Amino acid sequence: MTGLRRKAAIIGALMSDPASALNLELKAVGVEEAWFRIEHGHPSIPQQLRQRLLSVDVAAFMARGAAAGARVVMPGDSDWPAQLDALQLHSPWALWVQGRGLDALAEQRSVAIVGARACTRYGERAASELAAGLAARGLPVISGGAMGIDAAAHRGALAAEGITVAVLACGIDVAYPRENSTLFERIAERGLLVTEAAPGAHPTRPAFLVRNRLIAALAYGTVVVEARVRSGSISTYCHARNLNRVLMAVPGPITSPESGGTHALLQDDAQLVTSADDVAALVAPLGSVSVDPLARSKTEWDQLSRDERAVHEALPARAPVSVEAMLASVSPELGMARVFGALALLAERGLVQEQPSGEWKRVRALRGAEA
Repeated sequence: MTGLRRKAAIIGALMSDPASALNLELKAVGVEEAWFRIEHGHPSIPQQLRQRLLSVDVAAFMARGAAAGARVVMPGDSDWPAQLDALQLHSPWALWVQGRGLDALAEQRSVAIVGARACTRYGERAASELAAGLAARGLPVISGGAMGIDAAAHRGALAAEGITVAVLACGIDVAYPRENSTLFERIAERGLLVTEAAPGAHPTRPAFLVRNRLIAALAYGTVVVEARVRSGSISTYCHARNLNRVLMAVPGPITSPESGGTHALLQDDAQLVTSADDVAALVAPLGSVSVDPLARSKTEWDQLSRDERAVHEALPARAPVSVEAMLASVSPELGMARVFGALALLAERGLVQEQPSGEWKRVRALRGAEA
């Protein structure tokens, strides 16, 4: 490993705040000059930072990462994900990576799927199905390795034998949360673990927020599946917005606080998505997805997706019905997530309405539907 690579990894570990004035100053002068300034006590360098650098056992530092089967990549490497360069001076000095799939991040249009740790069964299923559908299309799925939506997204991608990337807020050799240690092993086997934190570093609250910029930058689009109004996953969304990435959110039941944040995003600038097809179409290169020129002349029935049609047909003409009853009436492949997504879209069209009891009913007739 080159000396430049070691220096980049160590400086990155010392710089805990990528937005700090000091980090921006050092990024502007490059690795070698930054190292020289810290080591020799440039006037802009706090004495504490210089002492931290001088106390680093470089050999032990690098050996700990190597013992975990990780390697260091940095800007300029052939497999460095170029989309990280959009962060400009806020980009990482270097990354510790374990596993395979880094090339795929450079070659394919990856998608971030994020959301609440304390998610509902609906959110977990929606994240898993979205991730599986995207992975089956060859799109890498990125998330943060946390409990809840993150873990469901990783598992969905793995189930489809696709590539998934967990961007960690801790050292590459630290399994956090511990409940996901087996999941991290599977990700390292089939996908990639990524972090800019030093080996052995334990996560802190600020570290999660700093990590979120990497998730947003690595992905061409970010999907928030389920999040309360005040949710850490919203920070990933905001980073994605600042980077001009595709912004997406999955609707949930209007009575669910766990979907309050996603609904707020949909009222703002998020694209509503309910399937992997929706997401793939939004992140695809311009011109690669054909548009039906006759779409405007179609009836309401023609304009519905297959899922919307199936759910609409499962609703009785008059009496409201529960989601469980609808699930029994539709194809098993739909699942709860797709049924809820279709209901949300039908509700936006003014075709169905949720009752205080949680049941659903038709609101008006659908033009163009078969009798």
